[in-house]
Amino acid sequence: MAADGFRRRVLSHHAGVGDLLRDLAPQVLGALVRRYGDFSRAEDAVQDALLDAVRVWTRDGVPEHPAGWLRTVAARRYVDQVRADAARRRREVALLDATPRDALVAAPPDVEPARDDLLELFFLCCHPALGPSAQLALTLRAVGGLSTAEIATAFLVPEATMGQRIVRAKQRLREAGARFDLPPEPERGPRLAVVLHVLYLVFNEGYSASSGPELRRVELTGQAIRLARRLRERLPDSGEVAGLLALMLLTEARGAARTGPDGDLVPLAEQDRSRWDADAIAEGTALVTRSLTTGPLGPYQVQAAIAAVHAEAPSTEQTDWPQILALYELLERLAPGPAVTLNRAVAVGMVRGPRAGLDLLDTLESGPLAGHHRLLAVRAHLLEQAGDVPSAATAWREAARLAGSLPERRHLIRRAARLM
Repeated sequence: MAADGFRRRVLSHHAGVGDLLRDLAPQVLGALVRRYGDFSRAEDAVQDALLDAVRVWTRDGVPEHPAGWLRTVAARRYVDQVRADAARRRREVALLDATPRDALVAAPPDVEPARDDLLELFFLCCHPALGPSAQLALTLRAVGGLSTAEIATAFLVPEATMGQRIVRAKQRLREAGARFDLPPEPERGPRLAVVLHVLYLVFNEGYSASSGPELRRVELTGQAIRLARRLRERLPDSGEVAGLLALMLLTEARGAARTGPDGDLVPLAEQDRSRWDADAIAEGTALVTRSLTTGPLGPYQVQAAIAAVHAEAPSTEQTDWPQILALYELLERLAPGPAVTLNRAVAVGMVRGPRAGLDLLDTLESGPLAGHHRLLAVRAHLLEQAGDVPSAATAWREAARLAGSLPERRHLIRRAARLM
């Protein structure tokens, strides 16, 4: 635990080393899994090697051949694990004895050609035998290169809890006989959908934290974007991979304007759009525009198109709401769900009037969003637009009571107080 915390503290002060290690981690993990065939031991060995790298590289500098250095150290760590069970792993002990002891501090050349195992790692970490929380944790640790402590901090759970979740996930993979290779062609589409959903969840938790004192967790949004970029490098012809990356870029482009000087939430209608990231908007818009011409249309592409319409508008009033409504209607056909209906209600209110939006909200009162603070916040917004001030104030207060994020709660309280 203490060592993991040390790595987290050092990486926060040495961003360049941290970024390099996170880029190298899945490459080295893929090499070890291919060599030894044991994902669980290999993943633990890579985590230990990352810790060694933090200690040595921040003290002595990054070696000339960082990938080779990390591979050698990770292999040694793997075999060190096996040494504790020498009766079952005598072959690996022989390999250890053949490796010079100074490999921990030496800078071995990158003699092995780098192999891109990113897609295989994604598919393994998002294996259908795992639940969503395990898929998230394992993806962030094995593919994202985050420590157990970093993942626990991001999701506001104790480090021991997250550690147990990761151990159970690796054990479940072993029991399920999960293989480190690409699934058969018929399975790839559904498995890729799970991978994209995991990245989407990581990004959403970073962009709108479900609880805690901060509205955003930029380390999570940044990690999700980085992984989506790497996934697109591996699958350049996938419209949905491009759509998800575009959606992340267009959404995160508004990040700096979403909070005021006090750290509280600033809603879209009140944001200073000059603070939006123009480069991210341009990249995201170009991505989604190209992706709409490649193959069948998917929900991430449609969501990215909605984000692009918002990004191109100089103000809320000048936003093309009929186009946004049409896109939400398309999205609801492609991927129906209460969250899509909730967002469509806002667009309906802007196009057809607040009462029409409220009528649509009524269809959500008996579903999974019943009693959720976001449903109440949208209701309060539409009630206020409709001129029902007392009911709007009550809904704002109830939404504030149920919100988990402190900045969001303070914003909702202020909205209620403004109507008193």
